[in-house]
Amino acid sequence: MNKRFLAAAASLLALGATACNQQPAAQNDSPAVAPVQAPNGDWSKLVTQTTEGGMLMGNPQAKVKVVEFGSMSCHVCAEFATTDEPKLVEQYVKTGNVSFEFRNFVRDSLDITMSLVTRCAGATPQFFALTNGMYAEQKNFFDRIQAVPEAELQGLQNQPPAQQFQRMAQLAGIQEWAAQRGLPSGRTSQCLANQAEIDRLVQMNSDASSSYDIPGTPTFLVNGEEVKPGSGQTNWAALEEAIRGAL
Repeated sequence: MNKRFLAAAASLLALGATACNQQPAAQNDSPAVAPVQAPNGDWSKLVTQTTEGGMLMGNPQAKVKVVEFGSMSCHVCAEFATTDEPKLVEQYVKTGNVSFEFRNFVRDSLDITMSLVTRCAGATPQFFALTNGMYAEQKNFFDRIQAVPEAELQGLQNQPPAQQFQRMAQLAGIQEWAAQRGLPSGRTSQCLANQAEIDRLVQMNSDASSSYDIPGTPTFLVNGEEVKPGSGQTNWAALEEAIRGAL
């Protein structure tokens, strides 16, 4: 595993301030689009895993495919999940015309830890529920890690990845949090020690970086094309403009 993803968790807040796209929430509404009937009555409840390793919500054959490269330790990603993702889901994904794929883009050891736990749910609606739930609790996880003595955090880097990530999950209270939401600690312990999944996350980063310009997180694609907000334009405004143009 590439050691650059095992940086001390004490640097998380600095990373969060520099590696996220610094943008405010969007302020525009979107029009209705002609729906495509869902086989189960609700496209937002259909989740599949893509060959790239992401989790896709909605119609796999949707005309417009939205991809987000998101980091679990990015506060701008958290803001998008809280403020704008509900609009994307309600106004577009549920129509069957747009799918939404989330691809983890890990930046630090806590990010990997959080990602391993959310991906423990597999390709189910619970993945998105856990991801958005963790975004909502992001600051609390950070606060718990900040309260850990720096020497202990530094010492984690000398442990094998499986032990490192499980200890990080314990220190941040992630395993207890996940257990309260339907993922028993025994199961998350297995996922945190899953070397194949750890390698997959690292490979997803490598694939993303080699295929696209990822200036920060979140970064979005619409039908394979990167969405680049204009000056003063929010992520959601730029994303919705691209979606409308592709419909």
